Amino acid sequence: MSKSLVYEGYAARIEFSSEDECFIGHIAGIKDVVGFHGESVSELKAAFEEAVNDYLETCNRVGKEPQKPYSGKLMLRLRPEIHAAIATAAELSGQSINQWASEALNREASL
Repeated sequence: MSKSLVYEGYAARIEFSSEDECFIGHIAGIKDVVGFHGESVSELKAAFEEAVNDYLETCNRVGKEPQKPYSGKLMLRLRPEIHAAIATAAELSGQSINQWASEALNREASL
């Protein structure tokens, strides 16, 4: 079971508007503002997918590189003892810290 809407690598940030009685969403993780809405979950999902497709098509049409939500690089600041524990766990598993952390984060994010 998915906890969020994800399509073509883009995720949705969703709110409910009691005033408008509908779900309102925006593509998360990019600086461009791309919104959509729907009165039901199925409408919202279809509107999200249409918004992503429109965004990608518009970028292509105007010759602009679409923004990617995330680069794949993540910097963390950790206490030295946590860093040491991670390094030890990675070494014992025969992996680099990057490989070990990537697997641990994938498990926790349920990917």
